[in-house]
Amino acid sequence: MIDRSLFAMFRNNPNLTYLDNAATTYKPDSVIEAISHFYSHDYATVGRGIYQLSERATQRYEEVRAQVAEFIGAKANEIIFTRGATDGLNLVATAWGGSIISQGDEVVVTELEHHSNLIPWQQLCQQKGAKLRFIPVTDQGELDLTSLDQIINDRTKLVALSCASNVTGLPVEIDPVVRAARAVGACVVIDAAQFGPHHRIDVKRIDCDFLAISGHKMFGPMGIGVLYARESRHSQMAPYQFGGGMVFDANLEKATWLKAPHKFEAGTESVAQVIGLGATIDFMNKHINFDELARHEASLCARLIDGLSTIKSMKVLGNSKLLRQSGHLVSFYHDNIHPHDIAAQLDKYNIAVRAGHHCAQPLINRFGVSGTVRASFAIYNSLEEVDRLLEALTSIIG
Repeated sequence: MIDRSLFAMFRNNPNLTYLDNAATTYKPDSVIEAISHFYSHDYATVGRGIYQLSERATQRYEEVRAQVAEFIGAKANEIIFTRGATDGLNLVATAWGGSIISQGDEVVVTELEHHSNLIPWQQLCQQKGAKLRFIPVTDQGELDLTSLDQIINDRTKLVALSCASNVTGLPVEIDPVVRAARAVGACVVIDAAQFGPHHRIDVKRIDCDFLAISGHKMFGPMGIGVLYARESRHSQMAPYQFGGGMVFDANLEKATWLKAPHKFEAGTESVAQVIGLGATIDFMNKHINFDELARHEASLCARLIDGLSTIKSMKVLGNSKLLRQSGHLVSFYHDNIHPHDIAAQLDKYNIAVRAGHHCAQPLINRFGVSGTVRASFAIYNSLEEVDRLLEALTSIIG
Protein backbone atom coordinates (compact mmCIF):
# COMPACT_ATOMS: atom_id res chain seq x y z
CA MET A 1 0.00 0.00 0.00
CA ILE A 2 2.84 2.44 0.78
CA ASP A 3 6.61 2.66 0.62
CA ARG A 4 7.86 1.55 4.04
CA SER A 5 11.05 3.56 3.53
CA LEU A 6 8.96 6.64 4.44
CA PHE A 7 9.08 5.37 8.03
CA ALA A 8 12.34 5.50 9.99
CA MET A 9 11.24 2.67 12.29
CA PHE A 10 11.15 0.25 9.37
CA ARG A 11 14.47 1.45 7.97
CA ASN A 12 16.04 0.96 11.40
CA ASN A 13 14.26 -2.36 12.03
CA PRO A 14 14.11 -4.00 8.58
CA ASN A 15 13.22 -7.45 9.89
CA LEU A 16 10.35 -6.31 12.08
CA THR A 17 6.80 -7.48 11.43
CA TYR A 18 4.76 -4.87 13.25
CA LEU A 19 1.12 -5.88 13.79
CA ASP A 20 0.15 -3.77 16.79
CA ASN A 21 -1.30 -0.77 14.98
CA ALA A 22 -4.52 -0.71 17.00
CA ALA A 23 -2.32 0.24 19.96
CA THR A 24 -0.16 2.78 18.14
CA THR A 25 1.14 3.44 14.64
CA TYR A 26 4.59 4.31 13.35
CA LYS A 27 5.35 7.84 12.26
CA PRO A 28 6.40 8.87 8.75
CA ASP A 29 9.53 10.95 8.39
CA SER A 30 7.46 14.01 7.48
CA VAL A 31 5.81 14.02 10.90
CA ILE A 32 9.08 13.58 12.77
CA GLU A 33 10.72 16.29 10.67
CA ALA A 34 7.88 18.75 11.31
CA ILE A 35 8.27 18.29 15.07
CA SER A 36 12.06 18.55 14.87
CA HIS A 37 11.85 21.69 12.73
CA PHE A 38 9.60 23.38 15.28
CA TYR A 39 11.99 22.61 18.13
CA SER A 40 15.06 23.73 16.17
CA HIS A 41 13.67 26.72 14.20
CA ASP A 42 10.35 28.04 15.55
CA TYR A 43 10.20 27.04 19.21
CA ALA A 44 8.03 29.28 21.42
CA THR A 45 4.88 29.12 23.49
CA VAL A 46 1.68 30.24 21.82
CA GLY A 47 -0.85 32.94 22.59
CA ARG A 48 1.31 34.90 25.04
CA GLY A 49 4.49 36.23 23.46
CA ILE A 50 4.50 39.59 21.68
CA TYR A 51 7.48 38.63 19.55
CA GLN A 52 7.93 37.10 16.13
CA LEU A 53 8.67 33.51 17.10
CA SER A 54 5.69 33.27 19.41
CA GLU A 55 3.39 34.86 16.87
CA ARG A 56 4.62 32.44 14.22
CA ALA A 57 4.05 29.45 16.52
CA THR A 58 0.59 30.76 17.42
CA GLN A 59 -0.34 31.15 13.78
CA ARG A 60 0.77 27.60 12.96
CA TYR A 61 -1.04 26.22 16.02
CA GLU A 62 -4.30 27.81 14.94
CA GLU A 63 -3.74 26.78 11.31
CA VAL A 64 -3.62 23.16 12.44
CA ARG A 65 -6.87 23.66 14.35
CA ALA A 66 -8.50 24.80 11.11
CA GLN A 67 -6.82 21.92 9.26
CA VAL A 68 -8.26 19.36 11.69
CA ALA A 69 -11.68 20.97 11.42
CA GLU A 70 -11.65 20.64 7.64
CA PHE A 71 -10.42 17.03 7.93
CA ILE A 72 -13.46 15.95 9.96
CA GLY A 73 -16.08 18.38 8.65
CA ALA A 74 -16.24 20.71 11.65
CA LYS A 75 -15.67 24.40 12.42
CA ALA A 76 -12.36 25.55 13.86
CA ASN A 77 -13.89 26.71 17.15
CA GLU A 78 -15.29 23.19 17.63
CA ILE A 79 -11.80 21.65 17.78
CA ILE A 80 -10.26 21.22 21.24
CA PHE A 81 -6.71 19.91 21.47
CA THR A 82 -6.31 17.25 24.17
CA ARG A 83 -3.66 14.78 25.30
CA GLY A 84 -5.49 11.99 23.47
CA ALA A 85 -8.87 10.34 22.99
CA THR A 86 -9.01 9.29 26.65
CA ASP A 87 -8.43 12.86 27.75
CA GLY A 88 -11.15 14.06 25.36
CA LEU A 89 -13.73 11.60 26.68
CA ASN A 90 -12.90 12.52 30.26
CA LEU A 91 -13.24 16.18 29.31
CA VAL A 92 -16.80 15.54 28.12
CA ALA A 93 -17.68 13.55 31.23
CA THR A 94 -16.38 16.34 33.48
CA ALA A 95 -17.10 19.54 31.55
CA TRP A 96 -20.47 18.57 30.05
CA GLY A 97 -21.63 15.62 32.14
CA GLY A 98 -20.68 17.27 35.41
CA SER A 99 -22.95 20.21 34.55
CA ILE A 100 -25.87 18.38 32.95
CA ILE A 101 -26.23 14.86 34.37
CA SER A 102 -28.23 14.62 37.59
CA GLN A 103 -29.85 12.03 39.84
CA GLY A 104 -32.33 9.80 38.03
CA ASP A 105 -30.89 10.48 34.57
CA GLU A 106 -29.68 7.60 32.41
CA VAL A 107 -26.47 7.24 30.41
CA VAL A 108 -26.19 4.56 27.72
CA VAL A 109 -23.01 2.89 26.47
CA THR A 110 -22.37 -0.43 24.71
CA GLU A 111 -20.84 -3.65 26.01
CA LEU A 112 -17.98 -3.41 23.53
CA GLU A 113 -16.45 -0.15 24.74
CA HIS A 114 -12.79 0.42 25.51
CA HIS A 115 -12.32 1.33 29.17
CA SER A 116 -11.78 4.94 28.08
CA ASN A 117 -15.39 5.13 26.92
CA LEU A 118 -16.79 3.17 29.85
CA ILE A 119 -15.08 4.19 33.08
CA PRO A 120 -15.67 7.99 32.76
CA TRP A 121 -19.42 7.38 32.42
CA GLN A 122 -19.36 4.74 35.13
CA GLN A 123 -17.73 7.22 37.51
CA LEU A 124 -20.02 10.07 36.45
CA CYS A 125 -23.13 8.01 37.13
CA GLN A 126 -21.83 6.98 40.54
CA GLN A 127 -21.11 10.60 41.44
CA LYS A 128 -24.44 11.94 40.20
CA GLY A 129 -26.79 9.13 41.16
CA ALA A 130 -27.57 8.43 37.51
CA LYS A 131 -28.13 5.01 35.96
CA LEU A 132 -25.70 3.47 33.48
CA ARG A 133 -27.36 1.23 30.88
CA PHE A 134 -25.83 -0.96 28.21
CA ILE A 135 -26.55 -1.92 24.61
CA PRO A 136 -25.60 -5.62 24.54
CA VAL A 137 -23.53 -7.42 21.92
CA THR A 138 -24.34 -10.65 20.11
CA ASP A 139 -22.26 -13.81 20.17
CA GLN A 140 -20.63 -12.52 16.97
CA GLY A 141 -19.54 -9.27 18.64
CA GLU A 142 -22.04 -6.97 16.91
CA LEU A 143 -24.46 -4.63 18.65
CA ASP A 144 -27.76 -6.25 19.57
CA LEU A 145 -30.28 -3.53 18.74
CA THR A 146 -33.46 -5.53 19.33
CA SER A 147 -34.30 -3.67 22.57
CA LEU A 148 -32.84 -0.30 21.60
CA ASP A 149 -36.15 1.56 22.03
CA GLN A 150 -36.29 0.37 25.64
CA ILE A 151 -32.64 1.01 26.49
CA ILE A 152 -32.71 4.55 25.06
CA ASN A 153 -35.75 6.30 26.47
CA ASP A 154 -37.04 9.62 27.79
CA ARG A 155 -34.68 9.41 30.79
CA THR A 156 -31.59 9.03 28.57
CA LYS A 157 -29.42 12.14 28.65
CA LEU A 158 -26.30 10.81 26.96
CA VAL A 159 -25.35 7.96 24.61
CA ALA A 160 -21.64 7.11 24.18
CA LEU A 161 -20.30 4.53 21.74
CA SER A 162 -17.35 3.64 19.56
CA CYS A 163 -17.30 3.66 15.76
CA ALA A 164 -15.17 0.50 15.71
CA SER A 165 -14.19 -2.14 18.24
CA ASN A 166 -10.54 -2.48 19.20
CA VAL A 167 -11.23 -6.12 20.10
CA THR A 168 -13.34 -7.53 17.27
CA GLY A 169 -12.01 -5.18 14.59
CA LEU A 170 -15.47 -4.53 13.20
CA PRO A 171 -17.04 -1.15 12.40
CA VAL A 172 -20.00 -0.48 14.68
CA GLU A 173 -23.50 0.15 13.35
CA ILE A 174 -23.85 3.56 14.96
CA ASP A 175 -26.56 5.16 12.79
CA PRO A 176 -29.58 3.47 14.45
CA VAL A 177 -28.17 4.31 17.88
CA VAL A 178 -27.63 7.95 16.97
CA ARG A 179 -31.16 8.20 15.56
CA ALA A 180 -32.61 6.69 18.74
CA ALA A 181 -30.61 9.15 20.85
CA ARG A 182 -31.77 12.10 18.76
CA ALA A 183 -35.40 10.98 19.04
CA VAL A 184 -35.28 11.51 22.81
CA GLY A 185 -33.02 14.58 22.75
CA ALA A 186 -29.97 12.80 24.16
CA CYS A 187 -26.39 13.97 23.70
CA VAL A 188 -24.22 11.72 21.48
CA VAL A 189 -20.54 11.03 22.22
CA ILE A 190 -18.41 9.08 19.74
CA ASP A 191 -15.10 7.38 20.48
CA ALA A 192 -13.37 7.37 17.08
CA ALA A 193 -9.87 6.41 18.27
CA GLN A 194 -10.07 3.06 16.49
CA PHE A 195 -12.04 4.40 13.51
CA GLY A 196 -10.03 7.46 12.52
CA PRO A 197 -6.95 5.67 11.13
CA HIS A 198 -9.08 3.58 8.75
CA HIS A 199 -12.07 5.68 7.63
CA ARG A 200 -12.91 9.25 6.72
CA ILE A 201 -14.68 11.02 9.60
CA ASP A 202 -17.56 13.42 8.95
CA VAL A 203 -19.01 14.71 12.20
CA LYS A 204 -21.99 16.27 10.45
CA ARG A 205 -22.95 12.99 8.78
CA ILE A 206 -22.50 11.12 12.07
CA ASP A 207 -24.62 13.81 13.79
CA CYS A 208 -22.72 13.64 17.06
CA ASP A 209 -22.23 16.27 19.75
CA PHE A 210 -18.74 15.15 20.73
CA LEU A 211 -16.14 12.98 19.00
CA ALA A 212 -12.69 12.01 20.26
CA ILE A 213 -9.70 10.92 18.19
CA SER A 214 -6.12 10.04 19.06
CA GLY A 215 -3.13 11.33 17.12
CA HIS A 216 -0.73 8.48 17.82
CA LYS A 217 -3.10 5.85 16.42
CA MET A 218 -3.20 7.63 13.05
CA PHE A 219 0.53 8.12 12.33
CA GLY A 220 0.83 11.20 14.54
CA PRO A 221 2.79 11.91 17.72
CA MET A 222 1.92 10.63 21.16
CA GLY A 223 0.43 13.10 23.61
CA ILE A 224 -2.01 14.78 21.24
CA GLY A 225 -5.67 14.18 20.49
CA VAL A 226 -8.71 16.07 19.32
CA LEU A 227 -12.12 16.51 20.85
CA TYR A 228 -14.79 17.77 18.48
CA ALA A 229 -17.39 19.65 20.54
CA ARG A 230 -20.48 20.86 18.71
CA GLU A 231 -20.75 24.63 19.09
CA SER A 232 -24.29 24.44 20.46
CA ARG A 233 -22.96 22.46 23.45
CA HIS A 234 -20.27 24.98 24.45
CA SER A 235 -22.55 26.99 26.72
CA GLN A 236 -23.35 23.81 28.70
CA MET A 237 -19.69 23.03 29.40
CA ALA A 238 -17.78 24.18 32.46
CA PRO A 239 -13.97 24.47 32.31
CA TYR A 240 -12.18 21.13 32.49
CA GLN A 241 -9.01 22.49 34.08
CA PHE A 242 -7.97 25.90 35.38
CA GLY A 243 -4.79 27.88 34.83
CA GLY A 244 -2.89 29.89 32.26
CA GLY A 245 -4.19 30.21 28.74
CA MET A 246 -7.90 29.81 29.49
CA VAL A 247 -8.47 32.91 31.61
CA PHE A 248 -10.07 36.06 30.18
CA ASP A 249 -9.89 38.12 33.38
CA ALA A 250 -8.89 37.35 36.97
CA ASN A 251 -8.55 39.06 40.31
CA LEU A 252 -8.01 37.69 43.82
CA GLU A 253 -11.69 36.87 44.26
CA LYS A 254 -12.89 35.55 40.90
CA ALA A 255 -12.06 34.83 37.28
CA THR A 256 -13.78 34.61 33.91
CA TRP A 257 -12.88 32.40 30.98
CA LEU A 258 -12.10 32.67 27.31
CA LYS A 259 -14.56 31.19 24.86
CA ALA A 260 -14.21 27.63 23.57
CA PRO A 261 -11.99 26.05 22.43
CA HIS A 262 -9.35 27.95 24.42
CA LYS A 263 -11.53 27.69 27.52
CA PHE A 264 -10.59 23.98 27.59
CA GLU A 265 -6.86 24.28 26.84
CA ALA A 266 -5.39 25.36 30.18
CA GLY A 267 -1.64 25.46 30.68
CA THR A 268 1.22 25.39 28.21
CA GLU A 269 -0.10 23.93 24.98
CA SER A 270 1.49 20.89 23.29
CA VAL A 271 2.60 22.98 20.34
CA ALA A 272 5.10 20.50 18.88
CA GLN A 273 2.55 17.69 19.01
CA VAL A 274 -0.09 19.87 17.37
CA ILE A 275 2.32 20.74 14.57
CA GLY A 276 3.10 17.04 14.23
CA LEU A 277 -0.63 16.38 13.97
CA GLY A 278 -0.87 18.89 11.14
CA ALA A 279 1.91 17.02 9.30
CA THR A 280 0.02 13.79 9.95
CA ILE A 281 -3.09 15.12 8.23
CA ASP A 282 -0.95 16.24 5.29
CA PHE A 283 0.51 12.73 5.10
CA MET A 284 -2.89 11.05 5.25
CA ASN A 285 -4.38 13.35 2.63
CA LYS A 286 -1.46 12.65 0.31
CA HIS A 287 -1.04 8.92 0.78
CA ILE A 288 -4.32 7.37 1.94
CA ASN A 289 -7.35 6.55 -0.17
CA PHE A 290 -9.69 5.24 2.52
CA ASP A 291 -11.66 3.02 0.14
CA GLU A 292 -8.47 1.35 -1.08
CA LEU A 293 -7.18 1.08 2.49
CA ALA A 294 -10.38 -0.67 3.61
CA ARG A 295 -10.06 -3.23 0.83
CA HIS A 296 -6.38 -3.79 1.61
CA GLU A 297 -6.91 -4.29 5.33
CA ALA A 298 -9.89 -6.59 4.72
CA SER A 299 -7.71 -8.72 2.43
CA LEU A 300 -5.13 -9.02 5.22
CA CYS A 301 -7.86 -10.07 7.65
CA ALA A 302 -9.17 -12.66 5.19
CA ARG A 303 -5.69 -14.13 4.64
CA LEU A 304 -5.10 -14.39 8.39
CA ILE A 305 -8.51 -15.93 9.11
CA ASP A 306 -7.98 -18.53 6.38
CA GLY A 307 -4.61 -19.44 7.83
CA LEU A 308 -5.83 -19.60 11.43
CA SER A 309 -8.54 -22.05 10.38
CA THR A 310 -5.81 -24.59 9.57
CA ILE A 311 -4.21 -24.41 13.04
CA LYS A 312 -5.72 -26.82 15.55
CA SER A 313 -7.67 -25.32 18.48
CA MET A 314 -7.24 -21.75 17.19
CA LYS A 315 -10.39 -19.61 17.15
CA VAL A 316 -11.24 -16.13 15.85
CA LEU A 317 -13.24 -13.73 17.98
CA GLY A 318 -16.12 -11.99 16.24
CA ASN A 319 -17.82 -12.29 12.87
CA SER A 320 -15.26 -13.74 10.45
CA LYS A 321 -17.47 -13.05 7.44
CA LEU A 322 -17.67 -9.34 8.23
CA LEU A 323 -13.96 -9.18 9.09
CA ARG A 324 -13.20 -10.46 5.60
CA GLN A 325 -15.27 -7.58 4.21
CA SER A 326 -14.43 -4.65 6.46
CA GLY A 327 -12.06 -5.63 9.26
CA HIS A 328 -8.81 -3.94 10.21
CA LEU A 329 -7.66 -6.41 12.87
CA VAL A 330 -8.14 -10.02 13.91
CA SER A 331 -8.36 -11.20 17.52
CA PHE A 332 -7.77 -14.91 18.02
CA TYR A 333 -7.09 -17.35 20.82
CA HIS A 334 -6.03 -20.94 21.45
CA ASP A 335 -8.02 -23.31 23.62
CA ASN A 336 -5.02 -24.36 25.70
CA ILE A 337 -2.32 -21.67 25.37
CA HIS A 338 -2.52 -18.29 27.07
CA PRO A 339 -2.45 -15.28 24.70
CA HIS A 340 0.54 -13.80 26.53
CA ASP A 341 2.55 -16.96 25.91
CA ILE A 342 1.74 -16.88 22.20
CA ALA A 343 2.72 -13.21 21.95
CA ALA A 344 5.99 -13.80 23.83
CA GLN A 345 6.90 -16.62 21.44
CA LEU A 346 6.03 -14.50 18.40
CA ASP A 347 8.41 -11.84 19.66
CA LYS A 348 11.25 -14.34 19.19
CA TYR A 349 10.35 -14.26 15.48
CA ASN A 350 10.46 -10.44 15.56
CA ILE A 351 6.66 -10.26 15.21
CA ALA A 352 4.92 -7.65 17.37
CA VAL A 353 1.29 -8.30 18.33
CA ARG A 354 -0.88 -7.34 21.29
CA ALA A 355 -2.19 -9.89 23.80
CA GLY A 356 -4.61 -9.60 26.72
CA HIS A 357 -7.98 -7.98 27.31
CA HIS A 358 -7.16 -4.86 25.22
CA CYS A 359 -8.59 -2.49 27.85
CA ALA A 360 -12.05 -3.91 27.17
CA GLN A 361 -12.48 -6.41 30.00
CA PRO A 362 -16.30 -6.46 29.98
CA LEU A 363 -16.31 -7.51 26.32
CA ILE A 364 -13.62 -10.14 26.83
CA ASN A 365 -15.59 -11.48 29.82
CA ARG A 366 -18.72 -11.51 27.66
CA PHE A 367 -17.00 -14.01 25.37
CA GLY A 368 -15.76 -16.15 28.26
CA VAL A 369 -12.07 -16.00 27.36
CA SER A 370 -9.05 -14.83 29.33
CA GLY A 371 -7.88 -12.64 26.46
CA THR A 372 -6.87 -12.78 22.83
CA VAL A 373 -3.90 -12.29 20.57
CA ARG A 374 -4.58 -9.29 18.33
CA ALA A 375 -2.96 -8.68 14.96
CA SER A 376 -3.91 -5.20 13.76
CA PHE A 377 -3.09 -3.71 10.39
CA ALA A 378 -2.22 -0.36 8.83
CA ILE A 379 -1.34 1.06 5.45
CA TYR A 380 2.21 -0.34 5.54
CA ASN A 381 1.34 -4.01 6.26
CA SER A 382 1.43 -6.72 3.61
CA LEU A 383 0.18 -10.22 2.81
CA GLU A 384 3.76 -11.45 3.21
CA GLU A 385 3.71 -10.30 6.83
CA VAL A 386 0.47 -12.18 7.43
CA ASP A 387 2.10 -15.31 5.99
CA ARG A 388 5.12 -14.75 8.25
CA LEU A 389 2.79 -14.58 11.26
CA LEU A 390 1.00 -17.77 10.22
CA GLU A 391 4.27 -19.63 9.70
CA ALA A 392 5.46 -18.59 13.15
CA LEU A 393 2.17 -19.62 14.78
CA THR A 394 2.34 -22.99 13.08
CA SER A 395 5.88 -23.51 14.39
CA ILE A 396 4.93 -22.41 17.92
CA ILE A 397 1.73 -24.40 18.24
CA GLY A 398 2.59 -27.36 16.00
